[in-house]
Amino acid sequence: MTVTTLQPRSFMEAVREVGQYRTEAEAEAVTHTVLLALAAHLPATERTELTPLLPTDATLSSPLAPRPLTAREFVESVALHIENATPATARWHVTSVLTALAQELGAAQTARLLAQLPPGYALLFGLADLAAVA
Repeated sequence: MTVTTLQPRSFMEAVREVGQYRTEAEAEAVTHTVLLALAAHLPATERTELTPLLPTDATLSSPLAPRPLTAREFVESVALHIENATPATARWHVTSVLTALAQELGAAQTARLLAQLPPGYALLFGLADLAAVA
């Protein structure tokens, strides 16, 4: 994945538009929370390549999550870090940020990122989950 073209400013504008946030500060706060949580679930190579967009406290030395979270658990974990968030509002925030991220990365890079996550995350990235049902 090559992310040298990622621009933090345009990404933040995309988050604000997708999430319909009233202020840039609101979009930035939500983005920080969601990307910090996402970084804890990505291997170092993916974190390195997303560095232009990740919060500065999502360093390569940050510990990985102890276990992979399902998409639902991921949303619930993000809700714990957003003031007055309900599961529904947390899902909105997560989906807004990750949809903007998918738009910024493009299809191939998003597919590579999704391959690092448990099944079920595609919907959070604004994409159809095409996993086969067994």
